[in-house]
Amino acid sequence: HVQLVESGGGLVQPGGSLRLSCTASGVTFDEVDMGWYRQAPGNECELVSRIASDGRTYYTDSVKGRFTISRDNAKNTVYLQMNSLKSEDTAVYYCARVFSTSAADYWGQGTQVTVS
Repeated sequence: HVQLVESGGGLVQPGGSLRLSCTASGVTFDEVDMGWYRQAPGNECELVSRIASDGRTYYTDSVKGRFTISRDNAKNTVYLQMNSLKSEDTAVYYCARVFSTSAADYWGQGTQVTVS
């Protein structure tokens, strides 16, 4: 079965950086699109960034120029490098397998990012 395991969250001061990692198993990783979503308290879950199997990327407007998504197919891992973090980036971040523009079917357990 598909399993996604995230790591890398934590507490960071505004302006700081974090790198999230998500390692997948049970899937042919180089054939799937992957995404990072986040959900803050009281907010809906939103797609932060997506990377296609061919490497094309998407970013939501609020993180453009600050976040970078990448993938290492040899390691079955997708990354989210987050720089210049703001308090409004505070949320639980989820890795997911994306199967359409923004819909996902398999999710990781989530990792907390707190900017304060």
